[in-house]
Amino acid sequence: MEVARVLRLDLLIKLSLAVFLGGIIGFERELSGKPAGLRTNILICLGAALLMDVSNRIGLVDGQRIGDPARIAAQVVSGVGFLGAGTIMQGQGVVTGLTSAATIWVVAAIGLTVGGGFYIEALGAGLLVTFVLAALGRLEIYVRRLRRRVTATIRTRTGTPPDELETALRAHGLVIENQRVFDHPEDRTFELKLAGPSRQFDVAAGELMRRDFILGVSFD
Repeated sequence: MEVARVLRLDLLIKLSLAVFLGGIIGFERELSGKPAGLRTNILICLGAALLMDVSNRIGLVDGQRIGDPARIAAQVVSGVGFLGAGTIMQGQGVVTGLTSAATIWVVAAIGLTVGGGFYIEALGAGLLVTFVLAALGRLEIYVRRLRRRVTATIRTRTGTPPDELETALRAHGLVIENQRVFDHPEDRTFELKLAGPSRQFDVAAGELMRRDFILGVSFD
């Protein structure tokens, strides 16, 4: 009876900690307006902790380990991958949902850690994840303001090799993320998706127009 009471108390502690850690991470996601918010993260963390605890108990008979508790944990990791994949979307060359997918994965990992009885490790990981999502998210926004993505249309002389244009752009810190080339009788036109420091686009445009093989440059 005493053993059963201790086991029930241990399980209650695990589930409560899983709800708390999933909740603080989910609260941040909810504030950010993400689809995988408060309830989703709590349920994932709670479910992972419960399955890990059950896995540990199933593998014990009279105090002796007869099974591998990692088997159920491995299935949790595989299963949560499908949930994460459902949050990733792609449209018009833009991929969204990667952070939400990563959050789902790490919340499941925290739940498994709680279920395994590693409370301090789980608490530390939960606080770190919350810090990364909340604080570094603002830093990411600041970095994006320093770096732009634009569509460029560049007309060159017929037969201009793409490598020559890429070299000229890289000299100003601009990276070609995607390109299409159209050959016409009078010129060759490049439609480029460029990324780079905001201040460099105007500088690059002026520099390109001084090149003999460039006929026109426009940024959208």
